[in-house]
Amino acid sequence: MTEYTVRALGRVESTLTDRSTAPRQPDEGAPDAWLVFDDRYAHALEGLTPGTDVLLLTWLDRADRGTLTVHPRGDAARPLTGVFATRAPDRPNPIGVHTVHIVAIAGTRVHVRHLEALDGTPILDVKPLLGPDR
Repeated sequence: MTEYTVRALGRVESTLTDRSTAPRQPDEGAPDAWLVFDDRYAHALEGLTPGTDVLLLTWLDRADRGTLTVHPRGDAARPLTGVFATRAPDRPNPIGVHTVHIVAIAGTRVHVRHLEALDGTPILDVKPLLGPDR
């Protein structure tokens, strides 16, 4: 198998520090957070504006990469399911996918709404949401 190198562009600053008590989805009480980018990526932020939604990709650095099946949402009453059919954070390549709303931008810091990522989570990429009304 081929391996690839991915570089963190920055990190998440959040009040969420404990994985066991963090919300699993944005609509389950995820707080506002800051995306803090390394200064060398300042020009990459040009064109982002407050009031827009973006797709944020993170590296779930505290995930178990050996997990292949889970009981969805940790409910043992539910059948074991392959992680590719779930949003479980534990998976072979623990890439987090988050749709976030940009509230403000201050230099290389981007304030976003409803991010369920833990404090210190590495940022991999940001992409605009595309669609018929975007």
